[in-house]
Amino acid sequence: MGAATVRLDPAFTVGPVRPRTFGSFVEHMGRCVYTGIYEPDHPGADELGFRTDVAQLVRELGVTVVRYPGGNFVSNYRWEDGVGPKADRPTQLDLAWRSVETNQVGTDDFVDWARGVGVEPMMAVNLGTRGLQEAIDLLLYCNAETGTAWPDRRAKNGHTEPHDIRVWCLGNEMDGPWQMGHKTAEEYARVAEETARAMRRIDEGLELVACGSSNRGMPTFGTWERVVLERCFDLVDHISAHAYYEPVDGDVDSFLASSEDMHRFIESVVATADHVATVKGSDKRIMVSFDEWNVWFQERFHGESSLEIREAPELIEDVYDVTDAVVVGSLLITLLQHTDRVSMACQAQLVNVIAPIATRPGGGAWRQTIFHPFALTAAYARGTVLRPAVHCDQVQTKAFGPVDQVVVTATHDPETGDLAVFVVNRSRTESAELTLDVAAAVGGHPTAYALVEHLQVHDDDTSASNTEAQPDRVTPRPGDAAVVGTDSTTLTATLPPTSWHCIRLTEGTVQ
Repeated sequence: MGAATVRLDPAFTVGPVRPRTFGSFVEHMGRCVYTGIYEPDHPGADELGFRTDVAQLVRELGVTVVRYPGGNFVSNYRWEDGVGPKADRPTQLDLAWRSVETNQVGTDDFVDWARGVGVEPMMAVNLGTRGLQEAIDLLLYCNAETGTAWPDRRAKNGHTEPHDIRVWCLGNEMDGPWQMGHKTAEEYARVAEETARAMRRIDEGLELVACGSSNRGMPTFGTWERVVLERCFDLVDHISAHAYYEPVDGDVDSFLASSEDMHRFIESVVATADHVATVKGSDKRIMVSFDEWNVWFQERFHGESSLEIREAPELIEDVYDVTDAVVVGSLLITLLQHTDRVSMACQAQLVNVIAPIATRPGGGAWRQTIFHPFALTAAYARGTVLRPAVHCDQVQTKAFGPVDQVVVTATHDPETGDLAVFVVNRSRTESAELTLDVAAAVGGHPTAYALVEHLQVHDDDTSASNTEAQPDRVTPRPGDAAVVGTDSTTLTATLPPTSWHCIRLTEGTVQ
């Protein structure tokens, strides 16, 4: 059995917990929209055609912001086709995923859904097959007061008040040759710069996200970020990062350590952005929008050209197991560990397509295994992210060399005194004995903590998954954490192999 000692002190912090860390992504891809969030013939559909069972799970998941409408889809999307009377909306061929797009869900519909489930909409514009003018038109349609053509059209379509969308993505993965309208860094930087300048002429207070690299393995990684930010630095607030993880060639040990790659990705993007700031003599800090991340078994996907043209096809509907849930939990830990520079993050996608929520057309909706670490982290990460001191054994990985067996982050809410600790044991074979030492001082007196709850995602069968027939085969279960010692500032727990944990404590002063 391994050992891990973690020392926490609320005086040592990383930064605030950012609600937008718990974002998601809805793309017109596969069954994410149609028979995912939207199915007007479903017995549980609301008056707008959205599934209420899915909406309930979205609220339970704790999603705060949702990126829309893509993704690769946005790079050949005509947003005008998705507004106005549904009977008048044209059916189009989406080139990104070779799908028939009925346009029965569009901008207004998505915003209505987002407001209904209590999430913030995050909008992407098409800088692939379209450009500056169409982006401006969409911004005016969404955010301008009535009195000119585009917002008047919005009002005619039933939305008199502006949608007031604050976060806008300047295209999607424009570095990727798979993207419709793929561009070099120089070409994209020029288009993004001019689009951002025009959008700020309409609303200076927008938050704009420039396209970063599609993944850390792109041949232009680093150079792309530098070139784009050299032109757009003063006009954008965030630069995007995307990453998906899977056990490459069956290497599960490295897969369980995927957060090492995410950590290095974030550090590299931050270093590049800060280099540009230094060269420009600026104190501005560009933030990272990690607006696509998840486990995705890409080796099972044979490419867009292999797809048969269909309407709302079943597409990359990966079924997740316990190992996948543990990896997702560790990626969330990494995002929190970088809360000083990661401003928002979107797990891709929300429903059916590599998603925490699965549905059957006309039938049920259920939680995949990866639902649980996301929901519990979103529910209990509050206040400030702490910087723990961790001493633990290591595990060997082919991709990353020796890595810590245990990864940890914690949050402290100074208003309530609540402490939430999120832990992963990423060894496949060895348990770890966790000793958590909480060193804090309130008014000069040591602070005692009472255990509220210890939940873990673990199963002796790491291949266990949830299905419509067995929706709770894998669900959070109690762990064995206990507060020990006379001063109640030490906690112990056993962390089984391949497990994710949420340990909650509440504060009380020792007399």
